[in-house]
Amino acid sequence: MHFSKFLVALPLALAASMATAQWQWLDKDGRKIFSDRAPGPEVPEKNILKRPAGAKAPAADSNAQATQEGSKADGAVAPAPKDAGVDKALDAKKKQAEAAEAAQKKAEAEKVAKAKADNCKLARQAKTTFESGIRLARANSAGEREFLDDAARANEIQRIQGVIDADCK
Repeated sequence: MHFSKFLVALPLALAASMATAQWQWLDKDGRKIFSDRAPGPEVPEKNILKRPAGAKAPAADSNAQATQEGSKADGAVAPAPKDAGVDKALDAKKKQAEAAEAAQKKAEAEKVAKAKADNCKLARQAKTTFESGIRLARANSAGEREFLDDAARANEIQRIQGVIDADCK
């Protein structure tokens, strides 16, 4: 019974080790790139750090080299191969993550704008109250009620005007 499990596990283990055969190279910005596909021809040989077993040349195989040599003999320049190392699914995920981040930033900006608008409204109401001339009182540090004199009222109006200048644009 254990031997049959071993026979099933052995091919799975071999397949898993083959699946880890990856290319590893440094891109033009110096970041490590891991892929199951060979890097493009724009990646210099010295930047390729790891290849799968049996891989000899990065992206340019003998066919591509032969067509380039043939076109050089004709005097024409061979077109560069399309992005050989670009993973469309990875690009789609990056774009989706960037869109989600942009939406989050937009929601945060809207939240800040709403808070500023509410603060502006409250500051204008407070300024109207202080400028009305009615007697206003506050609780001091001892918890006693104390009425504001003209100097305290002017200081409070000036502080409120600063809030209005900052939040009401």
